[in-house]
Amino acid sequence: MDHNISLITTLVAAFGAALVLGFLAERIRVPALVGYLLAGILIGPATPGFVADVQIASQLSEIGIMLLMFGVGLHFSSDDLLAVKRIAVSGAVVQMGSVTLLGAALAGWWGWSLGGALVFGVSMACASTVVLLKSLEARGQLNTMNGRIAVGWLVVQDLVTVLVLVLLPPLAGVLGGSAAPLVGAKPLWVSIGQTLLQVSAFIALMLVVGRRALPWLLWQVARTGSRELFTLSVVASAIGIAYGASALFSVSFALGAFFAGTVMRESEFSHRAAEETLPLRDAFSVLFFVSVGMVVDPMVLVDQPLRVLGAVTIIMLGNALAALAVVVVLRYPLKTALSIAASLGQIGEFSIILAGLGVSLGLLPAEGMSLVLAGVLITIAANSFLMAGVEPLRRWVLQRSELARRLDQRPDPFAELPMSTERKYLEGQVVLVGYGRVGRRIAKALDVRAIPYVVVEQNRELVEELRKAQMASVSGNAADPEVLVQAHIARAAMLVIATPDAVNVRHVADIARTLNPGIEIVLRTHGEVESQLLRNDSVGTVFFGEEELAKGMTAHVLQRFAPQDESV
Repeated sequence: MDHNISLITTLVAAFGAALVLGFLAERIRVPALVGYLLAGILIGPATPGFVADVQIASQLSEIGIMLLMFGVGLHFSSDDLLAVKRIAVSGAVVQMGSVTLLGAALAGWWGWSLGGALVFGVSMACASTVVLLKSLEARGQLNTMNGRIAVGWLVVQDLVTVLVLVLLPPLAGVLGGSAAPLVGAKPLWVSIGQTLLQVSAFIALMLVVGRRALPWLLWQVARTGSRELFTLSVVASAIGIAYGASALFSVSFALGAFFAGTVMRESEFSHRAAEETLPLRDAFSVLFFVSVGMVVDPMVLVDQPLRVLGAVTIIMLGNALAALAVVVVLRYPLKTALSIAASLGQIGEFSIILAGLGVSLGLLPAEGMSLVLAGVLITIAANSFLMAGVEPLRRWVLQRSELARRLDQRPDPFAELPMSTERKYLEGQVVLVGYGRVGRRIAKALDVRAIPYVVVEQNRELVEELRKAQMASVSGNAADPEVLVQAHIARAAMLVIATPDAVNVRHVADIARTLNPGIEIVLRTHGEVESQLLRNDSVGTVFFGEEELAKGMTAHVLQRFAPQDESV
């Protein structure tokens, strides 16, 4: 029986090719994302053989964009951004501005219009949050200080790019867009004002109504006990809000889905929402990148090799050098500067979305889209090797450059306790490593009982705030012996390791024992096996989260039934 099964054919071809090429990419230690892009090229019109339905793939990719940005919103934390706000905001603005000018200058040299040059330049400056998160997770660096700075930096990038996406349509005419102007078009200032007003109204509605309505809706669905309904409610909310934002407020699908995720993050069901929708988000994200590959013209590598080389050079070197300069100027160590620079040497989803919008508005030529897509493909493939080469490059540079050694060991103004520090913080004190959610609670309890303590925290901006609050604190990684020395560990009574970084816990404890053999150590772990190993080695008093939760709940239950037992 002859049926029109273009949708099924496209899905089968997309998922099948993505599976095979994604697997092969991972086998040769290249991100699977590169395999997905190559799968799109394979089933696209630019290569011989089977050709999938580009229009259907494009619509599926819109769903992929919604779910992708919804996932980014679920991971967006205002607290994480505020913790590194100084370096993230200033760094992202300077880096994006510098690379945009470089890209625009190159495109202008090619003879492109002002609008096309600016769109091309901004597209060169937008690193992929998805690629970065996967890369940091693979290397166990997501919860490190460098990882937090990189994620905060990219969050600022995403917000700036969202603003560009919002302002680009009303500005298209001024920037030389070839899209036909509407009859009776409004003045530019009216269009921009109306656009900003609509976006503001949508954001206000989400923050005021959405924060109350979405948690209430999820709670009602969760009460049914149906996992399928809960997953359906999350997906329907993400896609429905994205569509409603576009239809009612003229806001992009991406922005609508992003704010749906940020609002849902505020609810107590955010972790469950993220966990249960992850397979669906991953599947449609694959379709998004496959659909992108379908519009890639591989011949651009043959026809315009120098332009591709120029674009890739700006993406990898322009972003990296701009970020490196900002981080060094802000007096962070060379290792942090190199790590952030490597993280930003690629572009991804937002660049594709922005370039696609530029083409639809008649600003960016089709060749520009091909160059952006080629840049995405090449820089994502190269980024994993770039990240892996950070430490070898650092060691190589340190061996050969006195300047690099000075930059790597430059003095941190908060790496030592002030000379005016009271004696009670220098002997018999508690050294508290980590000032996160657990560390703050411990510090609050110590304050109540007037027990002196010194905080050791990697986040220099947080240490600066603690110093302003007259709290004894030291900036640095506790796995570095010099940092513990500056916290006066040699005369401390106790070391409390409250950081979630499980990798360095044993190392920190060993350093403390070396510097102060009689010190008492209290630490936290996240795994049962790890906690048992630490106890067997007598590292210190170990607290395992789930175990302590069970003890607390058990104590509450026994306390509730204690009177009944005593009366028998």
